Amino acid sequence: MLDIIALRRDFHQYPEVGFTEFRTASKVVEILTSLGYDVIYGKDALDGDSRRGLPAEEVLDEAFVRALRDGANADILEKMKGGYTAVIGILKGKEQGLTVAFRFDMDALPIHESIDSDHFPQAKGFRSKYEGNMHACAHDGHTAIGLGFADKLSDRNFSGTIKLIFQPAEEGVRGAYSIVQKGMLDDVDYLFCHHLGTGVPLGEFHGGASGFLASTKLAVHFHGISSHAGASPEKGRNALLGAATALLNIHAVSRFSSGSTRVNVGVLEGGTAANIIPQHAKMLVETRSVSEEVNEEVERRVRTIIAHSAEMHELQHEIQVIGAAIPIDCDLDLVTLAVEEASNIEGFSTCKNFGDSNSTGSEDASFMIRRVQENGGKGTYMIIGTGIPAPHHHPKFDIQEEVLPWSVELLERIARRTLT
Repeated sequence: MLDIIALRRDFHQYPEVGFTEFRTASKVVEILTSLGYDVIYGKDALDGDSRRGLPAEEVLDEAFVRALRDGANADILEKMKGGYTAVIGILKGKEQGLTVAFRFDMDALPIHESIDSDHFPQAKGFRSKYEGNMHACAHDGHTAIGLGFADKLSDRNFSGTIKLIFQPAEEGVRGAYSIVQKGMLDDVDYLFCHHLGTGVPLGEFHGGASGFLASTKLAVHFHGISSHAGASPEKGRNALLGAATALLNIHAVSRFSSGSTRVNVGVLEGGTAANIIPQHAKMLVETRSVSEEVNEEVERRVRTIIAHSAEMHELQHEIQVIGAAIPIDCDLDLVTLAVEEASNIEGFSTCKNFGDSNSTGSEDASFMIRRVQENGGKGTYMIIGTGIPAPHHHPKFDIQEEVLPWSVELLERIARRTLT
């Protein structure tokens, strides 16, 4: 039997950001294979051209070498080279039946983990070994739950097929779309996704989540002409000035009566020295809305502002989509089923169909759920409560580890009920 707490702590020590989850994914492949699963990974598990926000080649190469150094299986890793870090585990039961899928995200965040003595991973000796990277959103727990669940189902005492989807690059809503585009969800009848925490206390469970926002993440590059800022400023074309013009006008985009919106320029950078007209500037922008249609309109307006700001300053520009999500619409019968099963587990004292407040984040599992529903199947996104000492994406984020075995039991109950 797998020790899921030990697994979680191991993953926590070696956090890998999106599309660099080489060590994590190779461990997942090894464990699933040892349990008798058919395992699809590398280029067979996702569509390379559909990946969004892929890190630079040198970042991928550095992470690949680091994973080898830290015990990743070299043969497995070779198939993942270049950022192909999705893993799909498939197990057929004793008889034919439905295909039921469960999704687990694996990636970490570019955050420096706390070294304070009251931070549990620091106190217990499993703080991140990769300075600047941290599991600050419970994906280490999600991956451990997925493997513990895989272990429970390895007896094949069910009818139908289990499909376990270990997804890279959820942060920035980047990785799910490429798995969908590869067709990995096309045979799925039911899909169950989940998240630990999100403000829900230990012992509380929500069978569905609502309010996830449609979102688009854009990387924008402005290209100008450098020149001496004192001797010949008129010969330059200031890329940073064009980007700044766009920033101010993006934040002035109108609100919408048909649905709440968010817009943010999170990064603005450019220039090399005080006496040089900046030749290049980069901007990272996101739009969000409760409505997919409204988000598309906000994105259209943002793109128009960027194009006109570039033209105003005689610049060239390019825009790249580096992440996206759509709203999640959970199927009520799966929500109810999950709540019924959670109610049978001692650790869950409060079980609700939906929480009291809506999420205002975004989740790219939305693309997986949408694809399953488009093909006549059903899906839900569950919230499993745990106390957290600091918010998600904070240097002192942590989870209560007792929730891990409860979560494994919950997924096993859901699987055995649906695969009968």
